[in-house]
Amino acid sequence: MDKIPVTVLTGYLGAGKTTLLNRILSESHGLRYAVVVNEFGEIGIDNDLVVGAREEVFEMNNGCICCTVRGDLIRIIGGLLKRKGDLDGILIETTGLADPAPVAQTFFVDDDVAGRAKLDSIVTVADAKHLLSRLEDSHEAQEQVAFADVILLNKTDLVDADMLGAVEARIRAMNPFATIHRTERCSVPIDQVLGRGGFDLRRILEMEPEFLSEDDHEHDQAIGSVSLTSGRPLEPERFDLWMRRLLIEQGADILRFKGILAFAGSDRKTVVQGVHMLADSTNLPRWGDGEPRISRFVLIGRNLDAAILRAGFDACAA
Repeated sequence: MDKIPVTVLTGYLGAGKTTLLNRILSESHGLRYAVVVNEFGEIGIDNDLVVGAREEVFEMNNGCICCTVRGDLIRIIGGLLKRKGDLDGILIETTGLADPAPVAQTFFVDDDVAGRAKLDSIVTVADAKHLLSRLEDSHEAQEQVAFADVILLNKTDLVDADMLGAVEARIRAMNPFATIHRTERCSVPIDQVLGRGGFDLRRILEMEPEFLSEDDHEHDQAIGSVSLTSGRPLEPERFDLWMRRLLIEQGADILRFKGILAFAGSDRKTVVQGVHMLADSTNLPRWGDGEPRISRFVLIGRNLDAAILRAGFDACAA
């Protein structure tokens, strides 16, 4: 019996994984995928940013897929495999703090999953502007590059040619086997990402002989998330001022932020997201009739003071 292919989309916080996922789901490929989205914060944001009504999205919050919610991943995949005929593949978008090794292990150490699913490839999205810094201070970023079969060197428009060459050389030194695509907003032909058959267990075992052993994975304990909500509309100017001050004062420690916000005077959802001092905002469709206009905002970083952040966010209410 043919095994259903699974593609793992990984990459550090803010690299562009959800952008890649939406590109895949927006293509006219005629295939049906189930999507598993994992987020580090207790409030889910990505689930509402994933497009494609034909796909099924399963959300796992408040834990990292490579450790605390791995059992949930096994149960979700097990349920999907029972009706394999409905799906052409499974896409797993990990949290930016995930080590891909334990996720990949799932398809070899769990007998039910291993018998009916195959790990097609690990696709890593790398932020060209911030990757070198992350490789210096993050074990997860190192593992995401080292285990990749395909690497999207993304946000190439934010760096010059010399920087881009240095980043690519660093990637090559860590992983000479991966295929590298230079991209802006993860623009790449989908057939260069899916169905590559790139995962090579023998290569992984040569690199890490203990790959198939069950070992505990621990994250940097200084990194945490703060989840904020508001049932009152936010004042745009007040929120903008708060964010500017926050990023100036703590931007170096804020690894990622993302939110879907309800602003006073607007009937459209606003997505605000960024990495360190870089921020961007876009508008989504209008709030639905009867849909609660609740703003949700998640920050991930080092040594975040939840009480101060919550007070600042609450003060932005109109």
